[in-house]
Amino acid sequence: MTIRYAAGALLLLTLALLNVADGRDFIKLPSDARRFFGGPEEDNGGDDDDSVGTRWAILIAGSNGYWNYRHQADVCHAYQILKRGGLKDENIVVFMYDDIAYNEENPRPGVIINNPHGEDVYKGVPKDYVGDDVTVNNFFAVLLGNKTAVRGGSGKVVDSGPSDHIFIYYTDHGGPGVLGMPTSPYIYADDLINVLKKKHASGTYKSLVFYLEACESGSIFEGLLPEGLNIYATTASNAEESSWGTYCPGDYPSPPPEYETCLGDLYSVAWMEDSDIHNLRTESLRQQYQLVKTRTANENSYYGSHVMQYGDLKLSVDHLFSYMGTNPANDNFTFVDGNSLRLSSSRAVNQRDADLVHFWDKFRKAPEGSARKVEAQKQLAEAMAHRSHIDNSIQLIGKLLFGIEKGPQVLNTVRPAGEPLVDDWNCLKLLVRTFETHCGSLSQYGMKHMRSIANICNAGVNKEQMGEVSAQACTNVPSNSWSSLHRGYSA
Repeated sequence: MTIRYAAGALLLLTLALLNVADGRDFIKLPSDARRFFGGPEEDNGGDDDDSVGTRWAILIAGSNGYWNYRHQADVCHAYQILKRGGLKDENIVVFMYDDIAYNEENPRPGVIINNPHGEDVYKGVPKDYVGDDVTVNNFFAVLLGNKTAVRGGSGKVVDSGPSDHIFIYYTDHGGPGVLGMPTSPYIYADDLINVLKKKHASGTYKSLVFYLEACESGSIFEGLLPEGLNIYATTASNAEESSWGTYCPGDYPSPPPEYETCLGDLYSVAWMEDSDIHNLRTESLRQQYQLVKTRTANENSYYGSHVMQYGDLKLSVDHLFSYMGTNPANDNFTFVDGNSLRLSSSRAVNQRDADLVHFWDKFRKAPEGSARKVEAQKQLAEAMAHRSHIDNSIQLIGKLLFGIEKGPQVLNTVRPAGEPLVDDWNCLKLLVRTFETHCGSLSQYGMKHMRSIANICNAGVNKEQMGEVSAQACTNVPSNSWSSLHRGYSA
């Protein structure tokens, strides 16, 4: 036995002597030899090595209001996955308005669920930035690790280093080139991309993964996110379509009967329910992308969207473990194509209509003549009035600017894939403010018209022209919270 060990050692040493790098005068031991002689193993990139770098995460629910229950439920569920995966609270930054768990509409006070049969995902979630501290500026400051720029909240930031991995997850309403926030202004694609570039230039991460749930979410990265930033992003939809809520009243599977709102979002539930059950040391970003893409397409039915990927696609070979850790309870549940949780084809709800679903279900269930029924009827009527006002105003502005026939053509133009939404982002923001000055807030629904306003910019219309036609189109503005500018302009 001694002779055999000696022979093995001699062979490994011989191989090591042959493995001289670049002609330099040192011995480079193969990894097997290192183990034999007790030396440290060579780093293979650090993707699955707990000793290399720190995992950081930013989780953002960009909405408020009980009708948007699902967004905070998504974020709370994501937190539980990361926590079970081994991430520390000091490395997870949570943004959510926090008006759902103890909302009078919530049938289980202090509890939030993300699945009809799911556990409470609210318990233990850090309240880093809540209420009016959920702002664009705070999000950007947190990502950049700029403590002095943070206003309110816990003050926690992503204080990452060059070997660290960062995971960002955002869920809310969106529109072409824009993501909602419960405060004003909203997140515009050019500003987000510039912050990501700045983060990369600072050299304070090894790689970054961005999961984005919103309508037209592909437009945030389409033609804007370059390769070479070590960023891999996936989105719930392409640049032209809605994303979808799921576990909604009247659908299958539906929430418990006492709930009158959607519990989750289709893309978000897909990646999280997959992460819940697998050993993330063995599942790659690419494998999860393919699974989520299939489930979110909902068998290519009307009730689904096209999940997209952007940035440095080579990062998709990384294991999810590098960004989310993994639940030790799942060590024996290795990912195999086709074995993951998939629902049979089911209906889902367009994200933009989920508020109407809530108001209608509330109205339908309320006793006749009750104050609750009257309130639900009022909420539904106000939401519909706002939608009609925004739709009609944008259409009329297009006709006033470009003529009855050409107006709709200009407003509905979609640029070829790979091109950004607008040539001049400052023009877009200026025209949004001009429109809102005369016509009231776009609000979460009105973000769908951001492409039309971008096309008006691309056609060379200036602020004065936009102001003139907006004033003509909006002689009356609905007096309700949807149209109100009490929170400021969205740009």
